[in-house]
Amino acid sequence: MNNYPGGTSIKGRQKTEKGGREGRARVNEEIRCESIRVIDDEGEQLGVMTVAEAQSKADAAGYDLVEVSPTATPPVCRIMDYGKFRYEQRKKQQEAKKKQTVVEIKEIKLRPKTEKHDLDFKIKNIRKFLENKNKVKVTLRFRGREIAYANTLGMEVLNKVAEALNDVAIILQEPKMEGRQMAMFVGPKA
Repeated sequence: MNNYPGGTSIKGRQKTEKGGREGRARVNEEIRCESIRVIDDEGEQLGVMTVAEAQSKADAAGYDLVEVSPTATPPVCRIMDYGKFRYEQRKKQQEAKKKQTVVEIKEIKLRPKTEKHDLDFKIKNIRKFLENKNKVKVTLRFRGREIAYANTLGMEVLNKVAEALNDVAIILQEPKMEGRQMAMFVGPKA
């Protein structure tokens, strides 16, 4: 078992606030199986043995015994430097996090009586959002007696927006009523 600065070993690692482990692998004395399949630090299989035998081999090599596949029969453990292993896992997670893209949903609100210039300006903003790979929710809000024209005037306005964005957007959700407003979702073309 490796000793780390301050004289603590792997066993003394922190637990989460709720008392559970942080989703990490079992290490050294935490492994509770009768027999395990062991792989050494160079990737060679040493075969099936008891935990005590494997632990003594890990101690002799100056490394930790880490359970890498707990669901296998028998569980697979590897002799390795656990600190280095965790460091490499964190690096992989950070790289994956850098590569992922977050898609936001932007919202543009309209009224049935929105004038042509204002509508063009809003369409221009929708185009900007779509260029940044965001989805856009186009909401048409009705007040008072305007709700009577939802299926005619409302659909007409949203169809104008869809037609104007035809070259850069696809309609993810057709216009539908949500209370006193009509909503349509558009997304960027792939």
